[in-house]
Amino acid sequence: MAKRITLRSEDYSQWYLDVIAAADMAEHSPVKGCMVIKPHGYAIWEMMQKILDLKFKEIGVENAYFPLLIPQSFLSREAEHVEGFAPEVATVTHAGGKKLEEPLVIRPTSETIIYEVFSNWIHSYRDLPLLINQWANVVRWEMRTRLFLRTTEFLWQEGHTAHATHDDADAFARKMLDVYVDFAENTLAVPVIPGQKSDSERFAGALRTYCIEAMMQDGKALQFGTSHNLGQNFAEAFKVKFSDENNVEQFVWQTSWGVSTRMIGGLIMTHSDDQGLVLPPRIAAVQAVIIPLWFKDEEKATVIEKAQSLLAELTAAGVRAKVDLRDGRPGEKLFHWEKKGIPVRIEIGPKDIAAGEVVVARRDTSEKQRMAFVDVATQVAGLMETIQQNLFDRAAKHRADNTVVATNWDDFVAAIEAGKFVLAHWSGDALDEKKIKTETNATIRCIPFSEAPSEGTCVFSSKPSTQRVIFARNY
Repeated sequence: MAKRITLRSEDYSQWYLDVIAAADMAEHSPVKGCMVIKPHGYAIWEMMQKILDLKFKEIGVENAYFPLLIPQSFLSREAEHVEGFAPEVATVTHAGGKKLEEPLVIRPTSETIIYEVFSNWIHSYRDLPLLINQWANVVRWEMRTRLFLRTTEFLWQEGHTAHATHDDADAFARKMLDVYVDFAENTLAVPVIPGQKSDSERFAGALRTYCIEAMMQDGKALQFGTSHNLGQNFAEAFKVKFSDENNVEQFVWQTSWGVSTRMIGGLIMTHSDDQGLVLPPRIAAVQAVIIPLWFKDEEKATVIEKAQSLLAELTAAGVRAKVDLRDGRPGEKLFHWEKKGIPVRIEIGPKDIAAGEVVVARRDTSEKQRMAFVDVATQVAGLMETIQQNLFDRAAKHRADNTVVATNWDDFVAAIEAGKFVLAHWSGDALDEKKIKTETNATIRCIPFSEAPSEGTCVFSSKPSTQRVIFARNY
């Protein structure tokens, strides 16, 4: 574990890495750019999988699995797609000591291999909609990596669907974005801005890309998830057709959508503090840890017995809890669980037992309070909701306090330099967008759904504009 966590005010990037090390979540691997996700970090991913998988299945999405290796020729069938991913592709050229007749790409994403299979699965309108998801790893050859946020190999889910009409596909792409909004805000306690990407930022090969964007504590944006309306581009490339009710052959309309372990990085950056990781209760694999404290050997059995009794009560109340029975000094144990971000710590010792009370500490505020034994289970269960809401409200306030409207270039540049989200008019011209990025290193994060069309002039070029968009620097 890291001995000292760098203060956010000193070095935000180092603080982020220190929090991960102190919480024992992940570490760099012998393979450059890849990471080892340790049990505490992977437990968060498992919670994400469990919650999202249930949400997917509730709307009829089924899980499947497709090959890691993709024939190189598949990528070239959709020209824009191959151009977009070419710099990131890792390719297998030899196997079994021999050169392959056709190189195999290690999946950077699975549209091509999945839609080749879809062409065999779909024949009639009765086969639609086809709603498939896979939990998998992908490889994108990144030059500059950072644990969870950007690694050469990462874990994700990718959903792929086929529909009879454009409207059905677009509605489903929006529905999946709504699932991500709900998950980010109600499970991760991360407020997000849903919107549409500009053409230059959309997924390679898509008609439209929808996204959710979150603000980190340093003011930078992090894309939390995307959902794409793929139109018929891939269907035409992979001959994914169906016969409609009039027996007329048509290409399907498709979507793809995904979130990844990058969300864990966003979770860390949104909620954690200078003491270490802070976890929202709904995503914490362990919501409360009971720490038995004794100072004489003859006290040990009584304290542990009471701790185990309390564990049973918490579990019955729906709280995911555990008892820390490890050897070690009490102070070290308290410090250990604080660094790991467990929402609630419960201390119980001989004097507490005599008084019929325990000490309950909140990770989000560091506040401590005494609770009677008889009330602990119900009060701690209620406290979980209080902590969850507090973390969301705190992050939402931070975003609101650091989002500004700019109507001229000087104000725009000053706000970007200050690490703000900037709502400003944009002409819709890709060249203006590129110049803004060149001059400020800020990009259009999204065209927010919440922003109604309005007349104005582009903050950069003064050309007529009908929309305001969110600009920010990003991870």
